[in-house]
Amino acid sequence: MSNALLPVRPDNDFDREAFSSALTKNIEGSGQGPLEVYQFAAGASNLTYLIQRGSWSGVLRTPPRGPLEPNAHDMGREGRWLLKLAPAFPLAPRVLWQEASASLIGVPFYVMEYRSGLILDRNFPPEIAPSVSLCQNLSEQFASGLAALHQIDWKQLNMDEFSYLPEQFVERQVRGWVKRYFLADGEKSAQAQGVAAWLSSYVPQSVEATIIHNDFKFNNIVLDTSPPHAFRAIVDWEMAAIGDPLFDLAVSLTYWMNDEDPPELKTALSAVTAAPGFYSRERMAERYQELSGRDITLLPYYRVLADFKLAVIMQQLYARWARGQTQDTRFQHLGAAIRALINKAWVLAERTGPLRTQRSPHSN
Repeated sequence: MSNALLPVRPDNDFDREAFSSALTKNIEGSGQGPLEVYQFAAGASNLTYLIQRGSWSGVLRTPPRGPLEPNAHDMGREGRWLLKLAPAFPLAPRVLWQEASASLIGVPFYVMEYRSGLILDRNFPPEIAPSVSLCQNLSEQFASGLAALHQIDWKQLNMDEFSYLPEQFVERQVRGWVKRYFLADGEKSAQAQGVAAWLSSYVPQSVEATIIHNDFKFNNIVLDTSPPHAFRAIVDWEMAAIGDPLFDLAVSLTYWMNDEDPPELKTALSAVTAAPGFYSRERMAERYQELSGRDITLLPYYRVLADFKLAVIMQQLYARWARGQTQDTRFQHLGAAIRALINKAWVLAERTGPLRTQRSPHSN
């Protein structure tokens, strides 16, 4: 068992005997003998398990147990998304089995192929020395991977079910995340209300729609264990959509910690990119622009929105812990990180000021 795996938390367990029996019927060649189950340590929203039987391995994805936010944690949608995307994007894992019903283990789920490798979360593992050249190489892979995803023609993949009025994508994001923040018992601080008002005042029209991951960060990336640690897979596609690529870039930059970031954020998020050699957020944005040919003039707006979105997600998790709906103690101390994100968004909005919200479409 690698350091990325843990025993299954008691409140996250399920009927393994029923699952094992159904596994045999639904995935040919899924091994024999007792079922072994471990829980991936990375990730705090949906639940991800390594399932093993004999020499066979797979990955099980489920929503969390208990009451859920409306339209959140939709594993059926995520499974269908990967079924469409995987043939065109080699870093997307293949779906092997999908169950829309909750009758088997209490929740809907899907099983996908397991691609073993290294996942960077808070730090590099002890056996890997994070040299400057390695961190630069990982930064370059990150920028090129995101740009490559945005180059895929989603219309050729028959992904229309995931597209709804893409020109209104950003407007829906603003409206939705502002509403969710206060529904999730968020502090009605002056800063939070100021960020919400600023976002609502300068909504840019989405002039281009691409496939976006919406959670593209290192603990959702599986790396080869051998140098140069090439990307092997991108996982956690729950929030993927047909939407504005600049928003996807901004979401990645929200998670991309630099050394000068507040300790509350580096504690709550993965601080691995603060190591020497990783691109700064500014350089990452520039490199993405060079690779994609996109105009990123309005990126500051998208960064404020992305910071606010992450504050909402953290608030939803914190609220579930406060209400006693989860025993996961990782959520207990998110309050400081939420306030730090709101402050970060507020400072960037004040620095950016009023915006001209028209931008040119992709020039390539």
